[in-house]
Amino acid sequence: MAQAFTDDNFEAEVIQAESLVLVDFHAAWCGPCQMQGPIIDELAEANSDIKIGKVDVDSAPETAKKYGVMSIPTLIFFKGGEVVEKMSGLQQRDKLEAKIAELK
Repeated sequence: MAQAFTDDNFEAEVIQAESLVLVDFHAAWCGPCQMQGPIIDELAEANSDIKIGKVDVDSAPETAKKYGVMSIPTLIFFKGGEVVEKMSGLQQRDKLEAKIAELK
């Protein structure tokens, strides 16, 4: 299961993480986000060597604003506290697995 990231824990959990981090910016009312969610959870189960989590843009607006999230779902990969890849829209699992392998 993916972790829950918030405005309060984002710095510690994502920016200060030593491994690759995949963050799914989503909202409960977003249809494509509801389809993306289970894929993110499956990836979290299958990739214990990286950190994977979700940010609800309604409850963590500062973090979404800081990273320029204008549409959801938006997936952002962080490495060493920096954004290394940003993907908008619903993404298929195989495409995300390939991106994880590339960025590790």
